[in-house]
Amino acid sequence: MDTSFGSKDRRKILLVIITVFFAISVFQLFNMQILERVVYTEKSTENSIKKITLKPPRGIFFDRDYRVLVSNKPSYTLQIIPANYNTKVSPLLERVLGMEPNSISKILAHNSGYSNFIPRRIKRNIDFKIVAWIEENKEQFPGVEYVIEMQRDYSFGVNASHLFGYTREINTRTLKKMKGIYSLGDYIGIKGIEKTYEDYLRGEKGYRLVIVNSEQRIISSYENGLKDKKPQKGFDLVLTINSEAQKVAEKKFKGKKGSLVAIDPKTGEILAFVSAPQYDLSEFASVVSREVIRKLSKDKDKPLFDRATMSIYPPGSTIKMLAAIVGLNEGLITKHTTVNCKGGYQFGNRFFRCHGVHGYTDVVKAIEKSCNTFFYKLILDIGLDRWAYYCKLFGFGKKTGIDLSEESRGIVPSSDYYNRVYGKNKWGRGNLISLGIGQGELSVTTLQLAQYAALLANYGKTVKPHVVKGYLTRNSQEFIPFNFDSVNVNIDRKYFDIVRWGMYKVVNGDGTARGIKLPDIKIAGKTGTSQNPHGKDHALFVAFAPYDNPKIAIAVMVENVGFGSSFAAPIARDVIKAYLQSQSEIDNQKILSSIN
Repeated sequence: MDTSFGSKDRRKILLVIITVFFAISVFQLFNMQILERVVYTEKSTENSIKKITLKPPRGIFFDRDYRVLVSNKPSYTLQIIPANYNTKVSPLLERVLGMEPNSISKILAHNSGYSNFIPRRIKRNIDFKIVAWIEENKEQFPGVEYVIEMQRDYSFGVNASHLFGYTREINTRTLKKMKGIYSLGDYIGIKGIEKTYEDYLRGEKGYRLVIVNSEQRIISSYENGLKDKKPQKGFDLVLTINSEAQKVAEKKFKGKKGSLVAIDPKTGEILAFVSAPQYDLSEFASVVSREVIRKLSKDKDKPLFDRATMSIYPPGSTIKMLAAIVGLNEGLITKHTTVNCKGGYQFGNRFFRCHGVHGYTDVVKAIEKSCNTFFYKLILDIGLDRWAYYCKLFGFGKKTGIDLSEESRGIVPSSDYYNRVYGKNKWGRGNLISLGIGQGELSVTTLQLAQYAALLANYGKTVKPHVVKGYLTRNSQEFIPFNFDSVNVNIDRKYFDIVRWGMYKVVNGDGTARGIKLPDIKIAGKTGTSQNPHGKDHALFVAFAPYDNPKIAIAVMVENVGFGSSFAAPIARDVIKAYLQSQSEIDNQKILSSIN
């Protein structure tokens, strides 16, 4: 036997091995280059081409006269790609950014369930000097990058924090529900208009294709940007707000707690909207930290709480016009019916006091002088369930449907309500007495009072309250209006005339708000004082103007100050004056432009 190394058998085996290896290699090359060329080309492209998402600017807010209320401004945002990031540099980066220790690790841990190649936003609105320093030292900070983003700009003189609302980085729970629409790091409307009109405001994302090297650094654009997709800005909204009236309202509520809502009685458009105290929206524009939310939540004055739509109070004497309309419409009184006011009303063994001794008082005088005696008797004639029916007809005890995210129904007591609260047959007519002057269990929001004032101003007709008129198309800037349901109580105009005249005399006669009388604007209104068991009473005032052709209806509530005539009525007067003067100036400008 031939046992040498170069024997024929060994040469044959070696040749077979080499042949098989060569065949396999050739087949793999053929497979990669011919059969699966498309697949490997795509993978190669993925490794060399990077898609950069381009986020659209949110739509901006205009007031009713096309003045900017909320816009956008560019800012630098620092973000981290966890896959490339070295956590050892976090302490230095936190010091440079002015962040608390371990802030970066908390942010990364909070979003750890997502791909490590998706950027995590660390801080918005960083100073350019910091951007320059990071750029100079970028070799020390792998995975750290900055981008230019658009953030909200609130520098136009109107705060309206509860009306505008704010945006916040989308949380994990919402992201799972709305996958495909939003992605990690996106901002979404949380409160107010930002939330209600999110679908209009967010816009459509675009993208940019770039060629990157093995270190994921951009070398150039892909195909000169021909395959890029531009982002589509969100729709701009035209609000119903009048800037001048809003500014005056906000100024008058500085240092106070309460709310104000002004409405165009014919259209239901909100002209001014304040909940005080407000909060600083600029804090939410740059970063919505848990510390900011926590601080505002713990504030004893509750600045995050919308007092205009959520707080409920007894309406006090502002409700007396409704009682008068019910009595007139039901034939229980006429405009000539009188009650002899001797300083109060005796019911059983209890004497319910009035503000004074008014003598024989008809319905107009009862409104002008705010005579409790007249309405003590009237509410007993009306009865509880009939009273509850009319309260709801005028919008109390139910949501108005305003296009904001939060609203309270308030409370309108009925027989069923009293049966639940006191027990069946454990309450009686005596419980009704206080309802006639807007006290007791009856509780309303400032927004509901404003809608009520609009119904009084416009003879029982208005439109559902709303804060957005419509939107502007992207290219042509054509205005597209939104439609809102009408409100009609279907009560004869003649009864409104009687009640409205009483309101006119409240301000322009010898009534409780004569101190706000203006020489050139005829205001009709009604003061009210809401009893507060925890301190000073709340001041209320509802009004409309001008009397002959109402263009504004308003409700004002100021907490813990006392009488409506002293505190709420002057605020209403100043807001009414600001709005009507601004509209007069706009009308004059239109006339001059048409002449020229």
